[in-house]
Amino acid sequence: MRHPVRVGVQVSNQHAPYTLIRDTVRQLEDLGVDIIFNWDHFFPLTGDRDGLHFEAWTMLGAIAEQTSRVEFGPLVNCNVYRNADLQADMARTLDHISGGRFIFGTGSGWFERDFVEYGFDFGTVGSRLDALAVDLPRIRDRWTKLNPVPSRDIPILIGGGGEQKTLKIVAEHADIWHSFADPDTLVRKLDVLRHWCEEVGRDISEIEFSTGTSLRGPGTLDHTSLEKYHALGVTLFEIGINAGADLAGVRALLAWRDSVEG
Repeated sequence: MRHPVRVGVQVSNQHAPYTLIRDTVRQLEDLGVDIIFNWDHFFPLTGDRDGLHFEAWTMLGAIAEQTSRVEFGPLVNCNVYRNADLQADMARTLDHISGGRFIFGTGSGWFERDFVEYGFDFGTVGSRLDALAVDLPRIRDRWTKLNPVPSRDIPILIGGGGEQKTLKIVAEHADIWHSFADPDTLVRKLDVLRHWCEEVGRDISEIEFSTGTSLRGPGTLDHTSLEKYHALGVTLFEIGINAGADLAGVRALLAWRDSVEG
């Protein structure tokens, strides 16, 4: 099944007072974006590493109440920071607050400072992915036991492209796969994902493909890459901004979405 082209915008949790983040979210919904993401980190990733920063899931509750149309979620939750059953309950609660608009974006985490300063075991890439593989079935099982259960089958978005572990987890659990690969690399990654889907008995067409999008300059899209991604089956295009940033790039991506969808 071919999904419609959608635009997601990740509003970073950094270097802005919450009021500016809130106002940016409002502007994005009014512009017509399809999904609003934040990120699950405890410190800024760029600029002043000790600058302003807010926690992700608390903010998602505010976004759930503030918005009325867009889907939303973390890009992506770090599985290690919260007990699996608690994650399920938090996601279910946001699903109900928002009337069924929450997307459970998740991954294994990578920013060592988050782990160290907040007292989590950083482990290895492999150990963190193993934990994600164990916890996702627990999360899905908990959703069946909660009262009330989620209002819909909460979409699971998994980010990353590791070919031995991550893409197998995607094949088993993801409704949306967010890739960080360039179009040429994505060709190989899709072949690997196809292999894992065959291994686990999943139809790859059930998984929506998502990618990050970069600009050539202020408000200027890389149309060549967008068209290559779309030809490969990508339908969710994400762009990242800081709160209060110029939204010319978002507007350009929305215009491209509308031209593709006709």
